[in-house]
Amino acid sequence: MRRLTLASAGFLTALAAPAFAADPMPVPMTEPGFDWTGYYAGLQAGYGWGQSDITGTEGEPFSTSPDLDGGFVGGHVAGLWQFDQAVIGAEAELNYARIEGTTVLGPPGNNFGTDIKWFGSVNAKAGYAMDRLLVYGIGGVAFAGIETSQAPDFSSTSTHVGWTVGAGVDYALTDKFVVGAQYRYYDFGSEHHDGSDEFVGRDQDVKLNTVGVNLSYKF
Repeated sequence: MRRLTLASAGFLTALAAPAFAADPMPVPMTEPGFDWTGYYAGLQAGYGWGQSDITGTEGEPFSTSPDLDGGFVGGHVAGLWQFDQAVIGAEAELNYARIEGTTVLGPPGNNFGTDIKWFGSVNAKAGYAMDRLLVYGIGGVAFAGIETSQAPDFSSTSTHVGWTVGAGVDYALTDKFVVGAQYRYYDFGSEHHDGSDEFVGRDQDVKLNTVGVNLSYKF
């Protein structure tokens, strides 16, 4: 009986030895999702359109509304933090612009114009991440340098302060480079421009829509 037991044990050991000697079965690995937490800097460019309402505040009242359109290019910085699929953060932008328009009021040659020379904003940003895709809303305080003019030789520039809101989508091409597209609405509010001996003072209220594309680098 003892010999039978020893023989059985030896036989089982011989069967088990190849199984232990073989390489372990590979375990399937899943690629970790993109982490949106980090600091970003980049460039943006796009097209803007809107309207300027100009109203005289002295003497005989007048009102006119040039339509505006043109392009812009600028830069941005941002910081984002991801919690599960929620992403929150802050973003600031500054743009050089050539967004302008004119209209004629009264006799020919009496042109009224508006020119957005630059604009920017400081914003809160919140979105939903689906791995490398981020869909978000954005909004905050907006500001712009805007000129009002009237032919033949009146012009006045002031800094407008208002608000902005928008939405966009970003996609991480790599762990460092992110591309995206964005729509924004800006209300730069109304500013008063003093007149001169020949031109009356006026208020100017400017609203702007923009669509743009952006490229960001994640640090």
